[in-house]
Amino acid sequence: MPPESARTVRIGCVGLGPWGSNIARTLLEIEGAEVVALCDQRPERLTPFRRRAPQLRLTGEAETLLDDRTIEGIVIASHAGAHASLAQAALNRGKAVFVEKPLALNLSDAEATVELAERTGRLLMVGHLMLYHPAIERLRTLVRAGELGEILYLYSQRVNLGTIRTDENALWCFGPHDVSMALHLLGESPVRVQAFGHSFLRDGVVDVVFVWLSFASGRMAQLHLSWLDPNKIRRLTLVGRRKMAVFDDMEPAEKLRIYDKGVSEPIPGAGTVDALTLRFGEIQAPRLPAVEPLRIECAHFLGCIRSGQTPRSGGQEGLQVIRVLEAAQRSLDRAGAEEAIAAA
Repeated sequence: MPPESARTVRIGCVGLGPWGSNIARTLLEIEGAEVVALCDQRPERLTPFRRRAPQLRLTGEAETLLDDRTIEGIVIASHAGAHASLAQAALNRGKAVFVEKPLALNLSDAEATVELAERTGRLLMVGHLMLYHPAIERLRTLVRAGELGEILYLYSQRVNLGTIRTDENALWCFGPHDVSMALHLLGESPVRVQAFGHSFLRDGVVDVVFVWLSFASGRMAQLHLSWLDPNKIRRLTLVGRRKMAVFDDMEPAEKLRIYDKGVSEPIPGAGTVDALTLRFGEIQAPRLPAVEPLRIECAHFLGCIRSGQTPRSGGQEGLQVIRVLEAAQRSLDRAGAEEAIAAA
């Protein structure tokens, strides 16, 4: 028998929309993954895979995959409203589960899903893709090593003129990415949130959101989320006392830049604000592995199934993101009123 670290894992995928199809194609290309079945209620989404991999079992019924005892792992990339119920059904069948973000559309469903995974001892991984991006991993390493000095604040933009959703607003569609990055990089969860937004295209579905997060340490983070914008921007800025960093995922090559810029400490005895001086140093662009984050994420899921380790974006991490999003939604519903975020 092959060693556990190299054995093949049988996988089934539920949901073949644009992103679910990307996941399925990636798994089909990864050594050590055997994709045996795909599911989507729309037959036209199954057709490309019928031509590409005729050996696959294709179905419109998720139960077909869930009842297959030979399938170890289930990927759930259906519409967001079905994530929690499908994840719970798969966990109850003894499957390891990789569920796309968001884990659920409310805190109670997210808590129930995580509690079920922990009670049954089953693996639960949430698709927070950006935590597997080489630039974010390098940035986290720099933060933990103190290269940027004390982290002061973070802000991000995730905007474009893109697909208009009806089952989730811009906060729940885009927010999981930026909230998960903020928690990952800062190493703490926010305690308060304010969110402002507006429904320009469809009543009741917010298209543009600005979110302010406050942390017990005094740090803050601001997120701009929109699918109604002339430019596609995927950028995060992290400001430290010593250095600053910008992650721009739309850059073809230098996605991460470190700026040796800041404000020098006051001169002892000077006693005035004028003693502060600006510092302008070099700009560095670290070399990053040329590997797609989705490929890293899928390989991580397979590795966790084999080893039993807790995923980088496990159930508890996914649950904390939902706590932040639900509090932000309450603030949105109350025209930006400050909301406390439930503790873990």
